[in-house]
Amino acid sequence: MPDPSPDFLAALQRALMAAQYFPESTYRVQFHAGFTFRDALQIVPYLHDLGITHLYASPLLQARPGSTHGYDTTNHQAFNPELGTAEDYETLCQVLQSHGMGQVLDIVPNHMGVAGNGNQWWRDVLENGPASPYAGFFDIAWYDSLRVEMHERLLLPILGKAYGEALESQEIRLRYASGAFTIHYFDHCWPVAPQSYAFILEQRRNELAAFLGEAPEPLAEYDSILTAIRNLPLRSETDPARVAESQREKEVIKRRLAALTEANPSVRAFLEDTVALFNGMPGQPESFDLLDALLQAQVYRLCHWRIASEEINYRRFFDINELAALSMEKPEVFTATHGLILRLLSEGKVHGVRIDHPDGLYDPQQYFQRLQQHYVLGMAHRLCETDATFQELGEEEITALLDTALGQASKTTEAVLYRPLYIMVEKILGAYETLREDWSIYGTSGYDFLNVLNGLFVDAEQRRTWTRLYREWTQDPRPFAEIVYDAKYLIMQMSLSSEVYMLAHRLDRLAQQHRGSRDLTFNSLRRALQHIIACFPVYRSYITSDALHADDRRYVQQAVSQAQRRNPTVSRELLAFVRDMLLLQYQASASADEQAEQRRFVGKFQQVTAPVMAKGLEDTALYRYNRLLSLNEVGGDADRFGVSSEEVHRTFRERQAKWPWAFSALSTHDTKRSEDVRARLNVLSELPQEWLAGLQRWSDLNAQYRRDLDDASVPDANEEYLLYQTLLGAWPLEPYAPQEYATFVERIQAYMLKVLREAKVHTSWINPNPAYEEAVQHYIVRVLDPQTQGAFLDDFRVFQRRLSHHGLFNSLAQTLLKITAPGVPDTYQGTELWDWSLVDPDNRRAVDYKRRYDMLQALRERLAAAGEDRRALVQELLTQKEDGRIKLYVTTLALNCRRMHPGLFSSGSYTPAQGRGAQGQDGLGFSRCQGHHAAIVAVPRLIGRLIGRLLAGTHDAPLGEAVWQDTRLLVPGVDARWDWRNVLTGEPVVFATDDGQPTLALAELLGHCPVALLVAPADL
Repeated sequence: MPDPSPDFLAALQRALMAAQYFPESTYRVQFHAGFTFRDALQIVPYLHDLGITHLYASPLLQARPGSTHGYDTTNHQAFNPELGTAEDYETLCQVLQSHGMGQVLDIVPNHMGVAGNGNQWWRDVLENGPASPYAGFFDIAWYDSLRVEMHERLLLPILGKAYGEALESQEIRLRYASGAFTIHYFDHCWPVAPQSYAFILEQRRNELAAFLGEAPEPLAEYDSILTAIRNLPLRSETDPARVAESQREKEVIKRRLAALTEANPSVRAFLEDTVALFNGMPGQPESFDLLDALLQAQVYRLCHWRIASEEINYRRFFDINELAALSMEKPEVFTATHGLILRLLSEGKVHGVRIDHPDGLYDPQQYFQRLQQHYVLGMAHRLCETDATFQELGEEEITALLDTALGQASKTTEAVLYRPLYIMVEKILGAYETLREDWSIYGTSGYDFLNVLNGLFVDAEQRRTWTRLYREWTQDPRPFAEIVYDAKYLIMQMSLSSEVYMLAHRLDRLAQQHRGSRDLTFNSLRRALQHIIACFPVYRSYITSDALHADDRRYVQQAVSQAQRRNPTVSRELLAFVRDMLLLQYQASASADEQAEQRRFVGKFQQVTAPVMAKGLEDTALYRYNRLLSLNEVGGDADRFGVSSEEVHRTFRERQAKWPWAFSALSTHDTKRSEDVRARLNVLSELPQEWLAGLQRWSDLNAQYRRDLDDASVPDANEEYLLYQTLLGAWPLEPYAPQEYATFVERIQAYMLKVLREAKVHTSWINPNPAYEEAVQHYIVRVLDPQTQGAFLDDFRVFQRRLSHHGLFNSLAQTLLKITAPGVPDTYQGTELWDWSLVDPDNRRAVDYKRRYDMLQALRERLAAAGEDRRALVQELLTQKEDGRIKLYVTTLALNCRRMHPGLFSSGSYTPAQGRGAQGQDGLGFSRCQGHHAAIVAVPRLIGRLIGRLLAGTHDAPLGEAVWQDTRLLVPGVDARWDWRNVLTGEPVVFATDDGQPTLALAELLGHCPVALLVAPADL
């Protein structure tokens, strides 16, 4: 019989290649109870007509009831029932397929939701502790507390008041139902450890005989159940056989107790009296001793929620107690959490995944490889099921074949077996950090793209002016780096101190293993870790073995060096010891177990630096340093004031060479403000003096509404500065209805409350300051009251209209660049029209898809009627640009052009164009070429300077000779003889030459539309 191996592997590779459907564009949709599978079904025709190739879905697996985002998964084996049924999802997939569309799914491997009662794995851990079969699924430090009584226990920081107060006010109660005892606190319900059932049943045992009268059988069964409980394995048992026994026997006990109480009302009444005894009597503290003793015998320790920051002993997603981290590095955890996802992939319903928060994983590279390998294995099984030629291959044979093939594929990143699955990762890169090329992925979710592109529209020449005026206004001379350092250090003292504590505990154990480091104290090690983490230049390193990546070595050394410079009194030997531990410099006498423990410490260190950076930079420093708010973005560096055209070109060329399938985003569900808000504020970068003058006028006009609290003016200068920039960026387009304005004021109030608490200067989420918050809310209401604030609002709106006018052209330019530059353009729900959203939850409001589809259909009809000459239509759209149709127009024509020329924008070459002439620095252009197809893109930048210098005082568009004069765009590498046409205006394009290169005059190219997309051969 011939060896089927070569044929099988060849067939598998063909199947993998056939299954690859990489996106040319994506559209992000937030699923929740208010937007279900059936709702998504209705917008598929709209998305297809818009030009989208792939629906990009938020997490779809079962989550906490009422979840608005899906990142709190409670069950990996089922869809979220609030989104619809499996049949509803199947129908959605079929409709997507019928429109030639694919799907990218957001998945959450780092953590699970543990709030409420829906996570059965977590409940099993709470019931059985380390003896639970799921205890190893969660990242729990069972033995890292200095309090011995907390070993093998789990801290649950969930109470709204101190434990003793909650207990004695009867907020914590014991209940019995259907053979099981549970602890209740309002809507929360936790299991009672089966071993502690004996403590309950033993109470008043001597009274039971009299209570039952002449019925000895129930008493005998009661005692037999007690004996069975006493024989249960301890919760410290981790032997698989004993764990299985405990799991089995505890359920038998519950069934027996349920049967006993159901068959004997007297026993039921007796138990209810016992439960009432445990629940105590108000005003009698000693009556709660029984319940207190029972609670101390549980796996979990209930405590006030404020305790979490210092004593919580399970890893969380950032500092969110309701999101418990998984130990995804364990193969059994991966297998248990990815079954449904892998099935959807192998069935072709999902064509790619976006990985949420990969920096939380112990070993991201291992996870990506494992996901690719399991995908290949799933496709191999499907091939065997559907192709009779290979149905005789057994599991062991398939596994052996794939092990060999995958081992060979890992040596080359081009092999189809190496990364057949489209994987996108939510990796937040530092300003000068690069994505690891040895990861089996296709790129990031786009924050790096967003920040580079955003910087293109910031006037770098004004950096010093802006820095000076901001420091003078706030009277705070600290540079941004100092604010980040302080914020990260604060986070380690507040919300993430327990994580640093547990990390220091691990380091202390390492130090005590060798006499050369035994004198290092726990507190000195903890402080050294805090200094180093506060100085860590990126979110995390990726050290997993002795073969260190050069970047990782540099990051660690840089952090240690900066920590030493900032803290000259800290012992150099102490910092050198921590550095050597992080760089896996083993002690000469270290055993294999000690080396493994050191590697484990490094892994846990890396899982701490990421959340400290996220909470310190994104959720603190970016709300404290407000020089220019458009720079305060996820993955951004607020100190980086502008990006040159040359740097943008360099970034795009590198992206095309290495990550052509990476997402290109401008707005996401996590951005601090929408793309259009940033586009407006970027115009502000060009107008520092006008901004300062306006700020001073507005502050003076509204001074009467500030309040004095504790000898300080509220809001303070920095908060007032931020508020006015926010109003400029988010102000609704005129005309607007009174209700729209009232809603806007409410949104600003909600946003500023979040700003105040995230900044953690005068108030915070942990320690709210109601008086301060109310004073700021009062200020906002009075400042924005149209009945009393005519002088301020009239003055403010004059400047805001100018900013908005210029900002809309910025938006058009960045939209076209997003769609045509290297990468996969991602559109966040609703942003195909003007969107003035701020940070979540503001950016997760419902989207009016009917309005958008009606507008799109009307545009398509107008395009059909216009024929090839679209100039009059564009002029109309520009004249009425506030209605948003012009953005929708540019978006749909560019997306459809991209879809009509598959590969041109995803795989085609990228060549920068060169600006010449009067306004050569005020435009950006490039060409994309693939075979006999090519495209040219041209957009303006620094609109305020461009228009303000030449058309001062007007609200004209940046069009024609009056703006561009003799400016030319040299476009090397294209064939000027081809039939070129402007997609947006329909105009044929004629080239000139300059230095022997094809050249386009921007006065003509941008004569009717402020942005240009040319294609050849012309195919509109």
